Amino acid sequence: MSDLKLNKEEKEILKDFEAGEFKSVLTPKRKKMLQSIAEETFKKDKRINIRISSRDLESLQRRALEEGIPYQTLVSSVLHKYASGSLYDLMANKAFKRTQKTRH
Repeated sequence: MSDLKLNKEEKEILKDFEAGEFKSVLTPKRKKMLQSIAEETFKKDKRINIRISSRDLESLQRRALEEGIPYQTLVSSVLHKYASGSLYDLMANKAFKRTQKTRH
C-alpha cells in the first residue's frame, strides 16, 4: 500500500481505518435484505446458447482463469452488469454523442 498516491483526506481515512475507528452499521434486518437481493441476482433460471468467435472465447477463458472463476460465470457477470446499467460500451456512447452533435 505504500506506493499508493493518496490525497490528504484519503490519508486521514486510511489512518482512521487502520486505527480501527470504523464500525459496521449493518443491521441484521439490512443484512437479511441484502442477502435476499444477492440470491435473486444470481439465481440462474434461464439458459441461452450463443455463438462467438473462438478468439473471443479464448480471451474470456483466459480472463476467467486470471480471476479464478469459471468462464461461464464471468460471461454471466458481464452480461448482468451490462443489463443492469453498471457496465456500458464506451465506444457506442462516443458514437451516439457524435450522432447527436451532428443532428443539432
